[in-house]
Amino acid sequence: MKVPPSLKVRGFPRLLLSYTINELGDSVGIVALAFLVYEQTDSALATAALFLAGKFVPAFLSPVAVARLDRLPVRRVLPAIYVAEAAVFAALAVSSEDFLLVLVLALALVDGTLALAGRGLTRGAVGALAQPAGVLRSANALLNVGFAVASVGGAALGGLLVDQVGVDVALWVDAASFAVIAMLLAGDRHLPQPAHDPAAFRERLRAGLAHVRSTTSVRTLVTAEALALVLFTIVVPIEVVYARESLDTDAAGFGLLLSAWGAGIVIGSLVHVRIAGRAPLVAIAGSTLVIGGAYLGMAAAGTLALACAISVVGGAGNGIQWVSVVTALQERTPTHLHARVMGLLESVNAAAPGIGFLLGGVLASLAGPREAFAIAGGGLVLLVALAALRLRGRDSPAAAV
Repeated sequence: MKVPPSLKVRGFPRLLLSYTINELGDSVGIVALAFLVYEQTDSALATAALFLAGKFVPAFLSPVAVARLDRLPVRRVLPAIYVAEAAVFAALAVSSEDFLLVLVLALALVDGTLALAGRGLTRGAVGALAQPAGVLRSANALLNVGFAVASVGGAALGGLLVDQVGVDVALWVDAASFAVIAMLLAGDRHLPQPAHDPAAFRERLRAGLAHVRSTTSVRTLVTAEALALVLFTIVVPIEVVYARESLDTDAAGFGLLLSAWGAGIVIGSLVHVRIAGRAPLVAIAGSTLVIGGAYLGMAAAGTLALACAISVVGGAGNGIQWVSVVTALQERTPTHLHARVMGLLESVNAAAPGIGFLLGGVLASLAGPREAFAIAGGGLVLLVALAALRLRGRDSPAAAV
């Protein structure tokens, strides 16, 4: 079997492994913390507060963190971030016996900010290594496979650990995973050095935002992806209602429906490895249309079997869409701005679902779960059409300097 060319770039294999372990640990941690908070409070509101603290609020803090940190050597700053995350989860493990919601939320906020900053800096480092070598698309494809497998497997592992050995052990496992990443990266001398930039962090932050605002293709991609993420996540909080009321199935059927989408994500990420050399804008449009079509199909599906089959197809689109957006943005962004633009994209990815969740609940309450799926699917089709008109004639990547 031919070795992907990106794996021959020094420094990238460890970044790939660290990114995969990071996602695995994050998925385990999300399951463990959600279970801990709900078991201790018996409150859906407290569980929602956990996700706001760990995902939504950090979306507004991490771009500032990235602008402060991306001029430091990757070999120093990424291990430091992962050591800090290990310490946060160790503190959560220790405090799980004497539960205090305010403390858990505060630690979740710190970890969420560190996690988003770490992802942005990792994407920036990958761009700095892979783009000059001409293997950026291959590198992103492999990162996507690692992410897909780790996110699906991590959620299952988290549930298994919580069920078999307890929340505290699951949190300790999560802390250990971050410590392993820190050691893995600290020993790699091939990670990129930042370009010299004496500007203050506020100027650096503004430079990243200015690039997004002033470059039509970049601005359109970020804006369209934000809207797409809202539409993607409309269905997340209502899937259980859809399974129970629209498909008339039980908890096992609901689990099967979620597993089908997850399986599709893994399939899509593997397909993307084969098509990574194609134009990213074409992949974005095609995969978004596949997800939109899947939502429309699920709105009409009359049986669990049909809904699951459609979910596999939609998940496959999901496994291609995000990485294609990342690649398109990196190819249209100067290398020295990669971390800041990727940090902004990660923040959008964390913030937009909050709006989507709220809309999904409102739509399901006012119209019903099938109608919510139909609105999300139709919105995605319309969004692709509008973005295609906006990007017409702007498919040439900018020079990365």
